[in-house]
Parts: sequence; C-alpha cells; structure tokens
Amino acid sequence: MKFNILVTEAPYTHQASDTAYQFARAAIDSGHEVSRVFFYHDGVHNATRLSSPPVDDRNVIDRWVQLAENHSVDLAICIAASLRRGVLSEESAQQSGKTGTNLDEHFKVAGFGHFIEGSIIADRTIVFGD
Repeated sequence: MKFNILVTEAPYTHQASDTAYQFARAAIDSGHEVSRVFFYHDGVHNATRLSSPPVDDRNVIDRWVQLAENHSVDLAICIAASLRRGVLSEESAQQSGKTGTNLDEHFKVAGFGHFIEGSIIADRTIVFGD
C-alpha cells in the first residue's frame, strides 16, 4: 500500500509529528511505501535546520531527514504556510527580501497542489494534527 501523509503540527508542540514519523517508519518496515510527507500550517516547523533540541531529547527534524535519505520519502512544505511562519528556502528569502534561510535541504517548498497530487497517487492519505 502507498501512503501520503499530512502533518499540521510543529515538532515539539503536540504529538502529531512524532506519531506521523512512527507511522511512516512502521509502514515502511511492514513493506508499504510512504511516497510523500507534506507539512502544512505549523507543521512547516518540522523543516527548519536551526532546531537544536537538548542531547537527551529526540531530534524530530533529524528523524524526518533520515527517513528521506534512507527510504526516498519526498518531504514537502506548503509555501504559503512556510512564508507566514518564517521557514524560508533560499529562493523564498530572496523573493521576500530576507537575509537568512532556515529550510533544511532535504525538504522542498511546494504548493498545496503537491499534497493533492500525493493523495491522488496514494492508496491512503493519513492526517496527523488538528
């Protein structure tokens, strides 16, 4: 089975991001495919490379990065939500006149249509968050 995942919560605010990651890992370990994880609303905070949790805490962003590297999972963030929340790619920063970027290189900025496309090609779409 092929899954498309939507995450709408920040990594350290609620349990949604952790649960989405655990679901994705379990699905992959069971032989299923997670084709895309789309981060929307506060979920875009999962893509910042500037997060530095304490060493005795889980690093949610690193977990997503490892999933992408080890299993070719497409990680995408909503462009509108990321601009509103200051999660900026190099291109977004230049277009909005900002001097810094914080988007981790494993994530790409995309429109909501990217999520819809993922839902069309997947067998199931699972939503984590409010």
